[in-house]
Amino acid sequence: MKNALELQNVSKSFKGFETKDMTFSLPEGCILGLVGKNGAGKSTTIRLIMDMIHKDSGTIYVLGKNIEEDFTETKQDIGVVLDEPSFPEYVTADQMNNIMKNIYRNWDEKRYYELIDQFELPKWKKQFKNYSKGMKMKLAIAVALSHHAKLLILDEPTSGLDPFMRDEILDILYEFTREEDQSVLISSHIVSDLERICDYIAYIDQGSLKLYEEKDCLIEQYGILKCSKEELKEFDEQAVKGVRENPYGVEALVDRSKMPKDYETDMATLEEIIVFLSKGQEEKNGIVCGVSIGYICWQCWG
Repeated sequence: MKNALELQNVSKSFKGFETKDMTFSLPEGCILGLVGKNGAGKSTTIRLIMDMIHKDSGTIYVLGKNIEEDFTETKQDIGVVLDEPSFPEYVTADQMNNIMKNIYRNWDEKRYYELIDQFELPKWKKQFKNYSKGMKMKLAIAVALSHHAKLLILDEPTSGLDPFMRDEILDILYEFTREEDQSVLISSHIVSDLERICDYIAYIDQGSLKLYEEKDCLIEQYGILKCSKEELKEFDEQAVKGVRENPYGVEALVDRSKMPKDYETDMATLEEIIVFLSKGQEEKNGIVCGVSIGYICWQCWG
């Protein structure tokens, strides 16, 4: 299987922050979700992929091309939505069509106006500077989907959208990848969105890749065990990946392959897996978000 995107040992240092040895790939025709807390390095990773900031080391391939070579032509086949869409302040949606058809050789005006109508954006009456955050995101998504891109790269694309529009956007992204050579890289702190549409998950924390796996394999591998504190002590420490206390005992994320076969576990959601794994890592590092061990700081995921 070909890869639409591939990072090999990519690193970048800033003052007070660095991404370290980032290695993962996105197979063609698939959706890869980047998940992590605010400030974990998701947006930095996307900007490295787009060569908006230059890596210190490592190699990045996008649609089979090394970005250090001529990346200009490759960008024609990429649709990008950043967390803060930036278009000329005084343009309307109609004027945006005239701008973009002079930029993208495969610009599809018919598709663009279909999306503008679907997203209920005004064509002429309102300038970009007067758009709400949600409207700006919708316009950016419409542009990204209107030039027959082979790869979509989206940074928090459902941020600022109501649940109904989020649902609609996710359906569009899922349908986009039904063409075998079309792929999506999407970052989001809304883990339920990623669970719904993604084939692969990459979890980033403090600039490092902590987890990269097929989503279905993750869901199959981990389960939630409900038991007493005393019962928990009987299990192999390698099987227990995170613990949350409650008035009735504990809930633990466990690796099912390392548990006794006679113990039943509940299915874990992707959000539970990520949060439990994050909490387990913080406890090892002596960092528990300013609250006592045994509780999850959900604010870190807002």
